[in-house]
Amino acid sequence: MIAEALIAERIAALEDFVQPEAATDEDILRVHTPEWVRKLSTGTLTASEVMLLEIPYSRELVDAVWLAAGGSILAAQRALRDGFGANLGGGFHHAYPDHGEGFCAIHDVAVAIRRLQADGAIQKAIVVDTDVHHGNGTAAIFGGDASVFTISIHQENNYPAQKPPSNIDLHMMDRVDDDEYLGALLPAVQKALDDFRPELLFYVGGADPFCEDQLGGLSLTKNGLKERDRRVFEEARRRGIPVATALAGGYARQVEDTVRIHVNTILAARDVAAEFPMKAPSPK
Repeated sequence: MIAEALIAERIAALEDFVQPEAATDEDILRVHTPEWVRKLSTGTLTASEVMLLEIPYSRELVDAVWLAAGGSILAAQRALRDGFGANLGGGFHHAYPDHGEGFCAIHDVAVAIRRLQADGAIQKAIVVDTDVHHGNGTAAIFGGDASVFTISIHQENNYPAQKPPSNIDLHMMDRVDDDEYLGALLPAVQKALDDFRPELLFYVGGADPFCEDQLGGLSLTKNGLKERDRRVFEEARRRGIPVATALAGGYARQVEDTVRIHVNTILAARDVAAEFPMKAPSPK
């Protein structure tokens, strides 16, 4: 539906879309344990593992998440080439190396970062996660890794119960509005970009801080969410840092609202790209 809207509204043309290949098992194993990959590949998850995943196991699920990981790899590669790249899928930030949680079986963003590092395309990356739920899988995967900096802005009184520490965790109280949210996020992003100086920003664009989301408890408007995206993209662009985006949660009562919020993320990237010509990163 996001792709259809982008085409129908002439935000993107068919030639702007590229089809990823599924990630290889080698790519997935850069992040996930051989045992978890084997269980997914063979359909031998335990009942408790399926309960933790919270979605039924199927072969189609496995194919979809391997493809989503390939999409995030390709989005990151295109971002390095063009300044912005977007995966119209992915953002499965609750997946841990050895199990899945909260609808997330494979951590596509982590797979993409590890692939680019293995290829020598980047050394350092930053993940800015704006899903209403804490990026627990991201924090667990990159905890103690000096090459990846993680920021999560999320509703404190929400899933997951256990929130391992990101480099920066911005715990939002219930029903915070646009101004309070942006007032917390933007200074944190600015300081992290200046101090850490990554070669890639991976943006996990959550639609679920929206005021009418069924699994969220924040009060952001569509305009506030688009401003969030635009301002983060501007900060990266000013510093010559490419941005790859992936989707994240969105459970609005009207699915059209979720689609519109994700479309607005692409619009924000387009507008920032036009307003701020890409410059080379500052010397390290």
